[in-house]
Amino acid sequence: MREGWVCEDFGNCIKLKSGDNLTAKKMVAGSFPVYGGNDIAGYHNQYNLQGDNIIIGRVGAQCGNSRLIREKIWLTDNAFKITDLKYEFDFQFLNYLLNFVGLRDYARQAAQPVISNSSLKKVQLTFPKSIEEQKQIVAILDDAFAAIEQAQANIEKNIDNAKELFQSKLNEIFSQKGEGWEEKTFKDVCVLQRGYDLPKRLRVQGDYPLVSSSGIIDSHVESKVSAPGVVTGRSGSIGNLFYIEEDFWPLNTTLYVKDFKGNLEEYVYYFIKQFDLKRFSSGAGVPTLNRNFVHDEIVFSTNSTKVQKKIVTQLNSLNSQAEQIQATYKQKLTNLEDLKKSLLEQAFAGELTDKDMPA
Repeated sequence: MREGWVCEDFGNCIKLKSGDNLTAKKMVAGSFPVYGGNDIAGYHNQYNLQGDNIIIGRVGAQCGNSRLIREKIWLTDNAFKITDLKYEFDFQFLNYLLNFVGLRDYARQAAQPVISNSSLKKVQLTFPKSIEEQKQIVAILDDAFAAIEQAQANIEKNIDNAKELFQSKLNEIFSQKGEGWEEKTFKDVCVLQRGYDLPKRLRVQGDYPLVSSSGIIDSHVESKVSAPGVVTGRSGSIGNLFYIEEDFWPLNTTLYVKDFKGNLEEYVYYFIKQFDLKRFSSGAGVPTLNRNFVHDEIVFSTNSTKVQKKIVTQLNSLNSQAEQIQATYKQKLTNLEDLKKSLLEQAFAGELTDKDMPA
């Protein structure tokens, strides 16, 4: 360990205190953000915390996540504030340190994960006692992370551009109204059918994929639909579309193509993809897609197998190129996340210097 650094148990450094209970019924619309275990839960007309503070999710999906807050807020009893520090800390440094340590890993699992002073008391924190050195580390991390986040934003934009380029070409192909293209209803091109119930207790792993609204999630010993198949989300994830190349079981959260009306299966897959089923979702809570709202929509399509094959070949090639581009960019995102982890590891091992800044 570097000179001037200490390694202490969490309980010897920090004491936590939960905020104040505030139910949705008692919340009065105002300008002060209400922070619970999972970030902002609403806005209230009063605050119970102000100035620079570190708050930590106590329970829920973001249990253990640390945030540096510099505004007036209402902190609920689903989150902690720091009430006692035995060492002097720069708050931004402490925020980096707590997130690096990963307090969520020390949560007690019940119906949902929960952390407490007792569950965290033996978590080891390694840090420099010098505020000046803490501030130097913060300056390096702030600059490095700002550069990384800008690079990530650029990469994510490039991924979006690749998706939009493919979608643009897809829309262009299906918007043509040339010879052989006819106006018809959606159900004249294909018919959608709701998937089948299969409770988890009845599932037995086997050779056939179980398809949910988010894709293949498991397998089963029995199939309901012969391949190839086209499946989309009916409840939850609306508009996700999957081309299934083996016999499968579509779950009741999906719609699958029951009848391709003599069209090529892959053609129908691309036809539905450009159709944008999300437009037809409804429901304030969990979005739901009613196939009856879709079947009578007016569309343009072709019955020519030759034209359909040409479209499928063209779109398969474009889709493959788009996926390769996206995979390359996603690997770059992974590399940037690895760089962030590496910088944090160096920072809290006392090894971070200006030479470690990303180019």
